Amino acid sequence: MPKKKKVEAEETSEDQGSLSGRLGEFGSAVMQIADEKGLSKERVLEVVEAALAAAYKKDYGKKGQVIRAHFDEVAKTASFFLVKEVVDETTREFVEEVEEGEEIPTEGGREDYEVEEGKLPRFNRERDIILADAKKLKKGAKVGETIDMELESQDTFGRVAAQTAKQVIIQRIREAERETMFEEYKEKEGQVVNGIVQRVEGRNVFVDLGKSVGILFPSEQIEGENYRVGQHLKVFLVRVESDTKGPGLLLSRTHPVMVEHLFTLEVPEIFTGTVQIKAISREAGSRTKIAVATNEEGVDPIGSCVGQKGTRVQAIIDELGGEKIDIIEWNEDAKKFISAALSPAKVLGVELFEDEMRAVVTVPHDQLSLAIGKRGQNVRLAAKLTGWKLDVTSNEPPVETTDEAQEELVEGEVIADEVPTEVAVEAGGSESVETETVTDEVEA
Repeated sequence: MPKKKKVEAEETSEDQGSLSGRLGEFGSAVMQIADEKGLSKERVLEVVEAALAAAYKKDYGKKGQVIRAHFDEVAKTASFFLVKEVVDETTREFVEEVEEGEEIPTEGGREDYEVEEGKLPRFNRERDIILADAKKLKKGAKVGETIDMELESQDTFGRVAAQTAKQVIIQRIREAERETMFEEYKEKEGQVVNGIVQRVEGRNVFVDLGKSVGILFPSEQIEGENYRVGQHLKVFLVRVESDTKGPGLLLSRTHPVMVEHLFTLEVPEIFTGTVQIKAISREAGSRTKIAVATNEEGVDPIGSCVGQKGTRVQAIIDELGGEKIDIIEWNEDAKKFISAALSPAKVLGVELFEDEMRAVVTVPHDQLSLAIGKRGQNVRLAAKLTGWKLDVTSNEPPVETTDEAQEELVEGEVIADEVPTEVAVEAGGSESVETETVTDEVEA
């Protein structure tokens, strides 16, 4: 076993190609890197040790070896170890011994050789150690474990080794930065974040979120919105994906949950839990319906969301580019809730068919078009909000009897029938949608 030799903090000349000058300077360098990159001291030390191991292998190691380095920040010394895996005939294929200096053949000529299915990898004496020999070094050694065999330390490295170490440090620091950013933004996933439009490429909008840049695809943009460089923007962080160049941040302006978060930020009663958002249905850029409720007496859930002179809801409408918001009081009684959800239309009666989760809603004849809404939007949003399939009918037959007129009249019923039934709203849950204030205005 080679004797351990401490790596003293000696300054070497440029001709000698010292890895980093004095190893004793690593301590301060580590702290500086940790502060600049926002990384933990432990993580930076791992990077340094990986760089030392790479440099050692380049100058003093052999092909196929696995070398590990340990840097003692206090003693200012580095130790190096050859790492081998404990194997036996059940985990490796043993072949005839080769002559001294001859490399052991590997599958495909690769260092990290691939093994055909059903075959064992060949024994490699540079990275494998037989169980009997391993027990001489470590009592109780078992197959599958790794054994660290101490190597002679070195205090100088060639230029190639120093360059290798530099490349390892750069690469590992970048990887650590990406991992740190990924973890940071992963915690913000499903939240509304502030950003600044960095650039617009085609229809894709890139938003600077501080430490990274997210992308707003056309499908996630509110129809009719125009984005300009430097514009401050609230976006919903839909998903964070790991990427080779950094965390992939997928943003949205149309996600239903965004409305819920905006109300939480704007309405203190929702933030504290006094008022609860029970359900939301949204068609981004056009209209949103939101159902709210409270268990506290004396609290008006709708008034709390609207705010004095409509200031609270107006701030949300402005953020969403003028999207209309209907605020409705949630009710456990399905008939009352459905009637409220079809606002601003007045409802005469509601008949429930619970087995089918279908409701037949009767409205005055002059309110039929209002209940259905432009292109069926009002009844469609009401169906999503309540979780019921809605059939809207009039209390009197239409005057016009032509086929064309009849087809136009029943258009609302056809659209309502097309509303998917899987938009059920669970008790206590909320479906995020974008919101607008309840108005009595009828869209043209």
